[in-house]
Amino acid sequence: MAGHSKWASIKHKKAVVDSRRGKLFTKLGRAITVAAREGGGDPDGNPSLALAIQKARDASMPKDNIERAIARGTGEGADADAIEAVTYEGYGPGGVALLIEALTDNRNRTGAEVRHALTKHGGSLGEPGSVAYLFDQCGLISVDADRHSEDELLVAIDAGATEIDTDEDCFEILTAPADLGAVRGALEEAGIGFESAELVQRPTVRVELDAGEAATLMRLIDALEENDDVGEVHANFDIDAEVMEKIAG
Repeated sequence: MAGHSKWASIKHKKAVVDSRRGKLFTKLGRAITVAAREGGGDPDGNPSLALAIQKARDASMPKDNIERAIARGTGEGADADAIEAVTYEGYGPGGVALLIEALTDNRNRTGAEVRHALTKHGGSLGEPGSVAYLFDQCGLISVDADRHSEDELLVAIDAGATEIDTDEDCFEILTAPADLGAVRGALEEAGIGFESAELVQRPTVRVELDAGEAATLMRLIDALEENDDVGEVHANFDIDAEVMEKIAG
């Protein structure tokens, strides 16, 4: 999973320093609003909201923005009911499976834009259920292997992590979705830094790509993530780490 993990870390770093921070905040705010609408405005009793808020804080989203997003979700904004979560399934270059998570107030518009991006970059839109079975949702925390040893990460197992994998220059700590917050908190309390901590759709089967296919796929993922409505793009690719570094520039 070298390429997949490396890309996850690269995406995280890109997001933190993204000059188009306004667009990023819009996406994060929508996620908070939907989570608050569906599970209530108290993050202590709403794990989805707690994760959305943490992700916003990781991106340095102002506290006022977060509070307004929660208020919209709990009924203090007329636009909250118009936003819905939609997942599109499709294929990229080399037959890579794609799960594209979006929050939109117009699913016809968003669907057309996702289809256009896929077609333009050698992909295609699939039917519901066509690739979802190839992914399992879990919590994923990436830790720099140069900064910490695997023994130091045993605190994560004590906190509920299910597995620790080694991937190139990082450790991947896997958790059940509901345990991500607790494991993240245990790492923070132990003084262990991490590159990212998020809910992901983890591939159960991966497709190996060559350099040309990998470059085309990265352009496709970038195009999808440029869409204002698209929040996350999950893919079951595997790319050599050196190839990935060249592509990422």
